[in-house]
Amino acid sequence: GLIEQQIQQGRKDLQDELGNAAVANARLAYREFQNTFGGERFAALQARGARVQRPLWASTGTKNANYSDVLYVDSLIGPDTVNTMPEATLAAFLDHGQSTEAVTQNVENAERTMQALAQAGISMPEVTGKLLADGVQAFSKSFDQLLDNIEEKKQRLLHDAQHHTQADLCEHLAAVERTATDLERKKVPQRIWQLDHTVWREDPEELADRLGWLTVTDHMRGQIPALHALAEEVRQAGYQHVMLLGMGGSSLGPEVLRQALGSAPGYPQLMVLDSTVPGWVQQVTDAIDPAKTLFLVSSKSGSTVEPNTFYTHFRGLVEAALGPDRAGQNFIAITDPGTVLEELAKEQGFRRYFSNPPEIGGRYSVLSYFGLVPAALIGVDLTRLLDPVDLMREHCGPDLPVRDNPGAWLGAIMGTLALQGRDKLTIVASPSFDSFGLWTEQLLAESTGKANSAKVGTGIIPVAGEPLLSSESGAYGSDRLFVYLRAEEEDNAATDARLAQLAAAGHPVVRLDIKDRYDLGAEFFRWEFATSVAGAVLDIQPFDQPNVQGAKDQTDAVLAQYQSSGSLPPMESIGTLPDLLRQLKAGDYLAIMAYLPESPELLAAVDSLRRRVMEKYSVATTFGFGPRFLHSTGQMHKGGPDSGVFLQLTADHAGDIAAPGKPFTFRVLADAQALGDLQTLQNLERRAARLHLGANPAAELGQLIQALG
Repeated sequence: GLIEQQIQQGRKDLQDELGNAAVANARLAYREFQNTFGGERFAALQARGARVQRPLWASTGTKNANYSDVLYVDSLIGPDTVNTMPEATLAAFLDHGQSTEAVTQNVENAERTMQALAQAGISMPEVTGKLLADGVQAFSKSFDQLLDNIEEKKQRLLHDAQHHTQADLCEHLAAVERTATDLERKKVPQRIWQLDHTVWREDPEELADRLGWLTVTDHMRGQIPALHALAEEVRQAGYQHVMLLGMGGSSLGPEVLRQALGSAPGYPQLMVLDSTVPGWVQQVTDAIDPAKTLFLVSSKSGSTVEPNTFYTHFRGLVEAALGPDRAGQNFIAITDPGTVLEELAKEQGFRRYFSNPPEIGGRYSVLSYFGLVPAALIGVDLTRLLDPVDLMREHCGPDLPVRDNPGAWLGAIMGTLALQGRDKLTIVASPSFDSFGLWTEQLLAESTGKANSAKVGTGIIPVAGEPLLSSESGAYGSDRLFVYLRAEEEDNAATDARLAQLAAAGHPVVRLDIKDRYDLGAEFFRWEFATSVAGAVLDIQPFDQPNVQGAKDQTDAVLAQYQSSGSLPPMESIGTLPDLLRQLKAGDYLAIMAYLPESPELLAAVDSLRRRVMEKYSVATTFGFGPRFLHSTGQMHKGGPDSGVFLQLTADHAGDIAAPGKPFTFRVLADAQALGDLQTLQNLERRAARLHLGANPAAELGQLIQALG
């Protein structure tokens, strides 16, 4: 580069020497090397054990596009040389390079080139001296950075107890260790990293390339500068809110990131809409200014009915505020390549669209664009989020024993205890990580709640957000496994004491220590790897969701009935709460499914119901808002073990919202989803009932709870 600059500034008759000077200088240096190490003096030293000090041609990528991309490789091949080159240059050489000895050729021409440069006033000693000084400075800086990185990693490794699962497994330890031995014998962790689908099933079509989550952060690291630049662009544009429109895997990960990390100062607030209930849609609509809100339309398939319906609603509001020509700038799409959503983003002028790596299932996508785009837009430091992920990946690598592999060990525990009847995995978390259960529910329920190869429904039933009661309360049966996400920077004394009490009473307790809130990323990866291992233990395929489509099909049938008749079947109570609860027995769980708007009063009433059921019947309880849970625990409800007792909560809607371009309103869609869900459960002969509540559902539910006695 320096020689070229001086030639460009020097005599025009030297233009032919462009690109030759570096090669000429190297060939003359190689001649000096031959003279030094080819003579009698070095031969005597070599006889006594001396070794040839080989010339190194460093960083031989071609930076000038006018030259051959393998110029500094082809021209410098010779005995006893080392050539370090960028990966792209190596690939180019493998494709069209010439592997012949060249460094010893045309040495006379090299001498003439050096003489011509000297006559033109270009001093090679000055050039090489400047390059030497610059190189030493650059390498010194890189070396200092390397030492800093080593020190940082050393400190993290010294404090990596968080990666090693602490578990009080009581009498189950021996069984888990046998599972670990079996996993090692079958080389399950190694085969997972080798993308070997036979870990779960022989038929490769069933897996359809769903293991991209293992390495997606390698790709996403390269996108960090662009994502942070987009975040700055959005911040400078003055957006007050980022509204994510999605369901299931597209929404639950971002919701956890929102609650755990929050928005950085000066960045917009993130809101997540994953309910079609008109009261909920109206709440979030009233909370924003459409002109100052950036909407993320997030869908892996691009054809999911809920986000597409949300889009038509908010697109109309933005167009009314900004006009049709400017409205597209308020929208970003995140989807798989080639979907209808990607085409929509192009056609309707979205600000951006992101094509996610397609070999990742929705519930495994939080560390891809689906999670990192919304995180970046609210000012999350993506490097800080992904650094612990990479360290966790190392600890979950293919060459570690299962006992030392935090993901594989957790998977062995979950799978083994589920087979032994402790299939109610109860998630307890420090307050800042309360929302983690939302994401874990979908990961475990959709991944494990299905038939095994013997066509028997099985699964690990995730229990999140449940009141944590004492061991003397009689609330817990022998089907529990507790997993505790403990944030060290928070006051955990009461929770620590209660879990210690439960462990002393014979309940297995696993503790995962979290030293920093940004370690959330590492936990995402740990649980993904653990779930894939648990799938092998349970003999299920953890990357499909075969029973989710059933509820969708039933909803479509209800909507078709509505379009033909102009009305839906009446929403009314089916069964009573006492009759439903009387069907509970040991090993069952009560699933409460609310097609209602979220409110503090409703959450308090549901919490009271869960507590009452736990104490009276000693069964686990789960709770989810519909239709969100249809893309989450709905798979477990239909495909998992027949141990669920299902309570659907609905109510008359205070109002309705049109869905432009759709043959239904939000009220019709929400009611059709509730009807379709209950009908699917009934068709599967699951134990289910509906309570259709009045204008104040929280108060009415509270009265029903009091009547239970």
